[in-house]
Amino acid sequence: MPVVNSMYLPDLIFRNGHINTIAANRFQKKKTPIFNRRRYFTLDKDFFDVDTILNNHKMAIILLHGLEGSSSSPYILEMSDYFSSYYDIWAINHRSCSGEPNTKYYSYHSGKTDDLDLLVNEIADEYDKIMIIGFSLGGNITLKYLGEKAQKINQKVIGAVAISVPCDLNTSAKTLQLRSNWLYLNNFLRSLKLKAIQKLETFDPSSEKITKIAAAKTFVAFDDEYTAPAHGFRDAEDYWTKCSSKQFLRGIIKPTLIINALDDPFLSKECYPYYEAEQNKNVFLETPKYGGHVGFLISLNKQRWYLERVLNFIQLITNKENFS
Repeated sequence: MPVVNSMYLPDLIFRNGHINTIAANRFQKKKTPIFNRRRYFTLDKDFFDVDTILNNHKMAIILLHGLEGSSSSPYILEMSDYFSSYYDIWAINHRSCSGEPNTKYYSYHSGKTDDLDLLVNEIADEYDKIMIIGFSLGGNITLKYLGEKAQKINQKVIGAVAISVPCDLNTSAKTLQLRSNWLYLNNFLRSLKLKAIQKLETFDPSSEKITKIAAAKTFVAFDDEYTAPAHGFRDAEDYWTKCSSKQFLRGIIKPTLIINALDDPFLSKECYPYYEAEQNKNVFLETPKYGGHVGFLISLNKQRWYLERVLNFIQLITNKENFS
């Protein structure tokens, strides 16, 4: 049963999910790796940008950020800096997240896996092995991709890690609407609404949707008005139901580590897939008592706990691959 006992125990102050979340992503000193940007053009005549650190390693790490993040998010910068000594880094910026709007009315969402698939296949010939690591929304994309594609994934992909994953989108979206989470929700909606309104001003400036989106105070309202219709879903519930990665875990055939802290303020109880991990020998679920949302500080200004944990998991996989 791949439900893993966690060894993570932070300093006393970080045994609070909100403090760990905010301190790690607002007050921790940022790493400053030097990226080189590559642009990839998609079959639908759009693009997404990928920031890279390439040192001729034989293995690549693909990183996927969370909602309204980018390759400049603190957790992406830190992981890129840490892992670039061992592996080549490919940090995806989801469409519209690289500092330049994408060309379409639609952009990215929690279940959009085709850009990840494009990048995997574009770089596969350059490497012996590829590992995918996703955070939050990027973790949901990662898990959905592995489970949905299963045998069809490029064989260079040897495994994945997903951290702080809202794998049940419906209940997670509603958890973020709790009064205790208003700060996070407002920050997300401020950025999301600005981008959506800018798109409407370009594609349909007379639309009454502008007023409705500007007034949205919940993910239900925003996803009903923009995310769902823009990406071909009936409504927010339809979008969340079809894109939640939890239902795809049974299809994962590559070793995959999920790390979800029990005090993560973004996650509902449905986002801890114990049953699914117990039923699939390839899914390893680790649920530390502490950690917050993409926090996992041990103490202030020290690297996040999961960096070494993820490295150990990758080394375990590669060692098994070498002797299989």
